[in-house]
Amino acid sequence: MASFVKNQNNTSVSIPNVELNPQGVAMYNISVKVSDVTWFVQHRYSDFVDLHKKLVEDHSVAKDALPPKKVIGNKDPQFLEKRRFGLENYLKMLISFLQRTMPQELVVFLDFHKYDTLFLLNELASDLFLHGDLYLSSSKSFTLDSLQLHAISERLKQPCSSLEIQGKMQDFSHILDFCSQLKTLHVQNCEEFVGRSSIKYNSLPFDLTIFKSLEKLCLTNVIVSNIFSVGSLRTSLKSLHVNNCRVTLMSEFLLCDEMHKNLETVNSAHVWKDLIEVDFSRNNISSIGNAVLLIPNAEKLVLADNKIFDLGNMTVLSHLRVLNLSGNCLSDKSIENLHQKIGKIVSLSMAQNSLQSLEDFSKLYALESLDVGSNSIKDIKKVEQISSLPCLDYLVLTGNPVATIVDYRIKVFELFGDRAQDLCLDNEKPTQKELDTAAVLKALRIAKEGRSPIFSPPS
Repeated sequence: MASFVKNQNNTSVSIPNVELNPQGVAMYNISVKVSDVTWFVQHRYSDFVDLHKKLVEDHSVAKDALPPKKVIGNKDPQFLEKRRFGLENYLKMLISFLQRTMPQELVVFLDFHKYDTLFLLNELASDLFLHGDLYLSSSKSFTLDSLQLHAISERLKQPCSSLEIQGKMQDFSHILDFCSQLKTLHVQNCEEFVGRSSIKYNSLPFDLTIFKSLEKLCLTNVIVSNIFSVGSLRTSLKSLHVNNCRVTLMSEFLLCDEMHKNLETVNSAHVWKDLIEVDFSRNNISSIGNAVLLIPNAEKLVLADNKIFDLGNMTVLSHLRVLNLSGNCLSDKSIENLHQKIGKIVSLSMAQNSLQSLEDFSKLYALESLDVGSNSIKDIKKVEQISSLPCLDYLVLTGNPVATIVDYRIKVFELFGDRAQDLCLDNEKPTQKELDTAAVLKALRIAKEGRSPIFSPPS
């Protein structure tokens, strides 16, 4: 990103062109270049007038420095070109005359506060000075992007600024104090480029050492290889969300600050000891692998919308109770002997995969919730494979071919027998009519098999 402090003599401003907007107002396209960083700002002439008034009053800029206003013929191409040239020279004069003080009015007019390290941090510090306590007391997460974190990381390497513009509100200590107390942080990048600049979010390295008390971290559209230090997060973080970050292995973040991400050489210092909730959904992960060694105390693991075809051995996750693997590439072969890998699981989602059978779920005796919607389960008899699970009371089968069978719900409830009244199927509890019909069908089936039906006493 830009650093005007380091490049005062390598900063230029120009107005390469002027254009009429749909309302017929002349808009001047301003190009600001600080070393190799460029960005664009657009202003109308009246914006220049407002800026000039403030600079004349507070910063001793000459009154006649701004090209004069013209009422008639102000859209004539020759006049617009003459004014463009005059406004360009005006801005060059301001940068030269005010480069030691860089008043806030000029900073905002030229968008330095959006792209330059110092001015961006001044803006953030002022915001935290005014609202930091409110942000900390709020239950909502605080959002920063890679540009802001990069600016903070760069500022930590430097002594105080050489520009004479520091005020009480702009003191960097406000950022330090706020970040050291923050509990929940969301790092989010929205686009490839930062605003109308040449700065790419993915080119900005940053560290997280400033966050001493962070308990929840959410990363969205962040290149995790840009994170070169996680500080004390391994001993403080309880909830981690890494979404849409294009990671192929969980270890890409969990070992992001290690040069060699070899799981065979990890030790206790690399373990995320307090992580309870881990979410790596919407990435490019194909295998869970041994990365689970780094999160041994995880109770909830979300890996939805990846490319996983192999679960590996997850027995190290002895505390795991909730697992979401929906939207992956799992087949019946992928989940063979599932109970030996995730035997104590309570809530399991494998929707939108390629499953055809439910046999491998039949020994998950602690299972209370199972979502296998939108798979390839065709036969109602496959459901019987899980009907004896003692704790199962929530089941999703919608989106499978089996859900198109006539009286599908009743046939499922029949398989669950006396436990049908406790089963929520496809987000709906059974009606009394469904229960009565299922009981009759069960009785008829038993009679057909030559056995005496056993009816439960009325409740």
